[in-house]
Amino acid sequence: MANLVTSTLVVMPAFNEEVAIGAVIAEVFQALPGVACLVVDDGSTDSTSQAARRAGALVATLPYNLGVGGAMRVGFNYALAEGFDNVVQVDADGQHDPQSIQQLIDELDTADLVLGARFAGEGDYDAKGPRRWAMIVLARLLSRSAGTRLTDTTSGFRASGPRAVRLFADHYPAEYLGDTLESLVIAARAGYVIRQVPVSMRARAGGTPSHRPIKAAVFLLRVGVAMLFAFLRPPVAARLSEN
Repeated sequence: MANLVTSTLVVMPAFNEEVAIGAVIAEVFQALPGVACLVVDDGSTDSTSQAARRAGALVATLPYNLGVGGAMRVGFNYALAEGFDNVVQVDADGQHDPQSIQQLIDELDTADLVLGARFAGEGDYDAKGPRRWAMIVLARLLSRSAGTRLTDTTSGFRASGPRAVRLFADHYPAEYLGDTLESLVIAARAGYVIRQVPVSMRARAGGTPSHRPIKAAVFLLRVGVAMLFAFLRPPVAARLSEN
């Protein structure tokens, strides 16, 4: 357990999350005592960075907003530079339950990328209307590409093993929802093993969503089209380990 904790970096992209982030960080440390937690303050205009430091997290402060994908790429590169094997992405708004981090990491024994799935029999989270329809179509498409059944391809609660960390440090998409959907295409086309585990989702502890539901549905459909082009691109390679 000690080796697992010290080799894992929890990365928390955050944009104007001063209300919730301190409590989320405290939960992470409670769930995995001794784990390193990096908050990537993605151009916040509030006191997100200060709140994260007070809670004991490492903080990288970006001068302007890059989006989740850009923030996560910072996290992956930090993990490589500091010798972490695994990266776990956790939302700063409290929707992801840090108690489930261990489940994600455990699956990395036999997988490169593990998703925390909201629609896999755990909890009562549900999406409705066009957003849900788009998510079903995307899940079926990506399940075929990944060679395994995936039910929640837009989940941002995920764990990346050593090969995926090296791959994503160079090739993690920065576009909205590309960080979730297109990253799965990249990993699948690289031949990496992708799995999911059921997790529960919670209500936001603070802040406001970055996109309204109708806009989110439109973006899902647009990303679905963009993914078709992603399948036409040649597979990318991860940088070689220096060890």
